[in-house]
Amino acid sequence: MALDKNGIARRIAQELQDGFYVNLGIGIPTLVANYIPDGMQVVLQSENGLLGIGPYPLKGEEDADLINAGKQTITYTQGAAFFDSATSFAMIRGGHIDLTVLGAFEVAENGDIASWKIPQKLVKGMGGAMDLVASAKNIIVAMTHTDRAGNSKLLPSCTLPLTGVGCVKKIVTDLAVVEITDKGFKLIERAPGVDVEEIVAKTAGQLIVEGEIPEMKL
Repeated sequence: MALDKNGIARRIAQELQDGFYVNLGIGIPTLVANYIPDGMQVVLQSENGLLGIGPYPLKGEEDADLINAGKQTITYTQGAAFFDSATSFAMIRGGHIDLTVLGAFEVAENGDIASWKIPQKLVKGMGGAMDLVASAKNIIVAMTHTDRAGNSKLLPSCTLPLTGVGCVKKIVTDLAVVEITDKGFKLIERAPGVDVEEIVAKTAGQLIVEGEIPEMKL
């Protein structure tokens, strides 16, 4: 069966490495903070000026003044640092973020990402996404495989305004783990109980399927 949001976040947490500096985008990506493997030292960074984000606070323990870039209440880890957004963006633009996890409306088979605007819908702006995709060493997208109408979000080319060009390395959806290659999307893993045929049918872009595709280990 398809993964829920927490399942997607749990799978993405497997991409973390000890010592990484990581930025988590709004939505599903923020949940990754709850699944950092025990004993792993990962420093989470937020555009609004925090280095050392912890997991979501327990109910009743929220601090309304302690929020991430998406205005969600968070916790912080021992040794965390607080600073202005100018310093935060200097970290991002200086290439000091090892991994960025973003949500997206669409991803193209060449790694383009559209994540900030849908025409005729009011949005507050692109936030720090454009800086992140231009500067981070590795971009992973967390999203559902299709939109609410059942249309594929993995496309030959994006139809919405772009956030970044050729920057996405990997996509984790509710159905699959897909890598971006010079020949298109490549299926790496499938969600437990999801067959390859369903993933192929719901992927509009070129999808490479080679050999037996293993299930995700969550």
